[in-house]
Amino acid sequence: MKLYTISKILFITSILLSCKSSTDLPDPLNAGWKGKTVCDLVEENKTLRVLKCTFAPGVGHERHFHAPHFGYTLSGSTFRIKDTTGTREVNVPTGSSFYSKGTIWHEVINVGDSTAIFLIMEPK
Repeated sequence: MKLYTISKILFITSILLSCKSSTDLPDPLNAGWKGKTVCDLVEENKTLRVLKCTFAPGVGHERHFHAPHFGYTLSGSTFRIKDTTGTREVNVPTGSSFYSKGTIWHEVINVGDSTAIFLIMEPK
């Protein structure tokens, strides 16, 4: 019984260690585009972190992860988004909002003709 339990623990541990963690990727504040930042820290306190992310046409956001967050679109555009489900183009209208339980990884590029600006609010 003891040997079975130890073997089971070792097996599960090896699986967990072999999985790539989202922390291997930058978060949205540290991810950029071609060496330049796209997000600025607006506020950070004990309960909340707020980012303002700006994407001119042709500007993207390298592969990164997201903690759970709420987003609000100050200025919209069209994005090509690549993530675990594939690649798609999405029109993100001004004034739209969204909630995410977190994103393992994604990368985006503004393929529209207007600058997009988002507020990203991450509860701690």
